[in-house]
Order: sequence, then structure tokens, then C-alpha cells
Amino acid sequence: MEKASFFSTDSPFLNLRPLRRLRRKPTTSKRRGERDERHVPLVTSLDHRKRSKLQAMSVHILMYPYPTAGHIIPLLDLSHKLLHLPRPAAAAPVTVTILVTPDNLHLLDPFLASSSSLQPLVLPSPEPPATPHPPQRRLVATVRALRELHLPLLSQWFESHPSPPCAVVSDFILGWTHRFARDRGVPRVVFSPSGAFALSVGFAVWRDLLPPDEESTVSFSRLPDCPRFPWSHLADLYRSYEAGDPEMERHREDALGNIESWGIVVNSFDGLERAYLDHLRKDLGHDRVWAVGPLLPAEGDGSAGPVNRGGPISVSASEVLTWLDACPGGSVVYVCFGSRVVLNQQQMDELVAGLERSGVRFILCARQSSKGGHVAAGDIGAVPEDFEARVAGRGFVIRGWAPQVAILRHWAVGTFLTHCGWNSTLEGLSAKAVMLTWPMDAEQFVNAKLLVDKLGVGIRVGEGLEKIPEAAELAQVLAKSLRADLPQRVRAKEISSAAQDAINGGSSDKDLSDFVRCVDEQRRSKMHTF
Repeated sequence: MEKASFFSTDSPFLNLRPLRRLRRKPTTSKRRGERDERHVPLVTSLDHRKRSKLQAMSVHILMYPYPTAGHIIPLLDLSHKLLHLPRPAAAAPVTVTILVTPDNLHLLDPFLASSSSLQPLVLPSPEPPATPHPPQRRLVATVRALRELHLPLLSQWFESHPSPPCAVVSDFILGWTHRFARDRGVPRVVFSPSGAFALSVGFAVWRDLLPPDEESTVSFSRLPDCPRFPWSHLADLYRSYEAGDPEMERHREDALGNIESWGIVVNSFDGLERAYLDHLRKDLGHDRVWAVGPLLPAEGDGSAGPVNRGGPISVSASEVLTWLDACPGGSVVYVCFGSRVVLNQQQMDELVAGLERSGVRFILCARQSSKGGHVAAGDIGAVPEDFEARVAGRGFVIRGWAPQVAILRHWAVGTFLTHCGWNSTLEGLSAKAVMLTWPMDAEQFVNAKLLVDKLGVGIRVGEGLEKIPEAAELAQVLAKSLRADLPQRVRAKEISSAAQDAINGGSSDKDLSDFVRCVDEQRRSKMHTF
């Protein structure tokens, strides 16, 4: 078992000082998935007393993301925005401590370089289970392991800190942190890396416990427009729920803890999901629901900008962008299924055949490993070795992590074929892309419904293993999606404009300021019941 990084080298107990900002040394890029064994050094540009005094006077927030890139990155973007939020001269400054595991520490590098008010709290990763869990139970087991390992360490850190956080902002998967924060008299704020629509559906299924029926269509009558989904489109985790099973009952208790928490921060914006944000406020019985998205890096954010988002990439960003520079405007389809989905061979074969037949220019980001991810079936699909030669001049294949935000923002990209993870959804919408939807799991089917049926910006392509598009059909959709007169393209431009308005003095900026104000009021009032 790794030692937690806050243990002092000269004490058997906790180092009572807040963790220090990393002093960077030149290093080679770490491959994704490798552990980062760096420890936080005990040196800093500010001495201990000055930093403790600063945090005592500040709105000190603890961020606790679920330890995967797709959950960490938006919380890092939120932290970055909080630390650069304009504040009245007399207002308390904001400081952030973010909890990470050693294998995800590299994701903080560009953010640590841009602000001394962001501090890492490095806690160990759980050991892999001796017996592998079924895929649908893997998340439950991981959350349990995190709780059992981190709860005592986090409790000691919190109680020994000279200026402990005045609020805990934690991922909605980590519902147990509601009890942790409540027991310490500070508000727990749920961070939802999903949108308000998906969060509303998630709250409903865990609270109401819909009866299982593989052949049924599930209706959510209390949500706006009463959305309906096939049972198979609900998350695997919920569909595997067994009443009375201790692990599943604990997970449901954690999910209900999200509903009971003091507030919710959603990575969305008013112009995108106003009806569902209003529904959440009504459903929860309070107005502490803040939509602060889209949480994306700005072009001028330097080391924390779009090229470096997500850590080391597997291809030079300049190489990809130079290739795009040679393409006409709006002529490229970008294809990516996120950081965790791996296509099986049948899905991959139809995809590459469709791309080849379509004649369109494209960038294909193909994940090659199932480590830590979701494999669509039992096998891992591979891009044919001669594929790049067959599409030379109009196809660019990336095997691994891509600079996705930078690619989508390039003027040559017009369409995004996506698994509909929420980070990817927001990145595509913000970039004016027409969205071709192929959801695989979790809330992705809900997001796809939002894109196609609610927003009118998406076109259905596939649905997991139930609907794998044939190559000829896919080729036609790919070519059609690049048309300038497509209704979905008009909507894409409208939504992108609304997203920019929200984060440039609009609704999301106002919600972010209101969130800090409310947390600061709680800090000042010293209330102990939330």
C-alpha cells in the first residue's frame, strides 16, 4: 500500500501543514495509466504561517473528483475558473485543495503552474481487487475501496489542518462524502460532470426504484416532457441493482445522499438545459443549483489551455492542427469515443468501412487498450494495418489520447461522431459541431436523446451493441452531416453562441459568483447544520 503524501518525513503522524505547490522539474511525458510516484515537497514560496493565515481568511474549498480523467478534468476546469473569478476588493480570496491519486497527479501539472492558490492533496489509490468484479459491479467496488481507504486519511487531514475547508465539492459518484461533510459542519456540494437532464434521470431511478423489465419502456412522468427510454438504455449499474444486496443498498444510500446534499454544481448552462435545471430546483426544494458550464479551457489559458487538457497526448498537436489547416472549412469529421470506451471488432470494422466509403475527410481517435475502460463487448477492435494507406490524404488516425478541444475548435471540423459522454458533448456543442450520436453506456443514451430529440443538433448513428450501423448507411450519414444547409448545423451555431454568452458575463458566470457568495456566507455565519 502506498503511503499518503501528506505524511511528514519526520513524524509518524500527519504533516500538519497544508500540502505544497509542486516545484516542477523537467520530466519526460508520462504515459497515460502509469503511476506518478512524485510526492509533494515540503518547500514553498510562501512560508507556513503566511499560507495558513491566507487560508484562514479565504474561501477554502476541497475538491474531490472521482479518480478518472473524465471526472477529474471538469473539476480542474472549475477550480481554475474559481481561482480566476473576479472578486470585490473586500471579498475573501478563494483557495482550492484538490484530492488526487498518484496516477492522476500529472493532470494537475498545467493548473499548478498557473496558480499558487491551488494545492494538491495526494492520497493513495486502492489496491486492485484480488478477484475481478463483473463490469456492472466494478464501480460499486471502486467506490467502496475509495471510501474505506480515503475516509480515515481525509478525516485526519481535515481535523489536523490549521485552516480546514469551509466546503466540500465532490463528484456525484462519491455520495458518501455528504455524511463526511455533514459530520464536520461544512456544506457538501455535489459536482455533476453530467448535465441536468441526465442528473434528473439518475435521481429519479435511484429514488423511485423502477421495476425491472427488459422489454419495457421507462417513462419519467415528473420530468419535463415526460421522457421515455428503453429499459436497456438505463445505466448498467442501475439495471444490475438487487434489493437487499448490501453493496447495492450502500450505493443507493450514497446516491440518495446526493439529493440530501446542501447544493449542486452542474457542468451545463441555462441556455442549454433551463427546463431541467428548473426541475432540479423544484425537485430538491431549494435554489442552490448552480449551472457553471461549459467548463472548458479558454484559448488564452496558457499551460492550462485546450492543447494540454487531459495530460500527455499521443500525437503532436501541431501535427494534427497543421493537417487540419490544409482542409477546407467545415469539411472534416472528428471521430472519438472518449477515454474509456473501446469498440469491439464488429463495431470497428463497420466504422472504418463507413469512413472509407464516405469519401469525407476525417480524424479517427482509436483507443487501443481496455485497461480501466469499458469494452463494448468481450474483444477489442483494432484499426486495420493498411487502413491509413487506403485513406491517405483524407484520413488522420490517432491511436491514444488526442488534443480533442483543440481539434474540435479548428475551423475545418464540421461534424463530431461521439459516444455522447458529457465532456465530449459540451466540447462539441461549444465548437458548433453537428453531433452524430453513438452512445454506449451510463448516461450516454440520455445525452444522445437530449442532442437529437430536445436540442435538434444531433443525428442518431448507433446505439451500443443494439444498433451497430452498417458501413453503407454510416457512409451516407457522414457525407450528409457536412452539408452547410443542414438544420442541425443551424442549431449547432445557435447553441455554440449561447454557450459563449453564458461564460462571458452571462448566466454561468453569475451562477459561479453566486456559488462562491453562498459558500462564503455559510463560512461567515458558522452554521453547523446543512
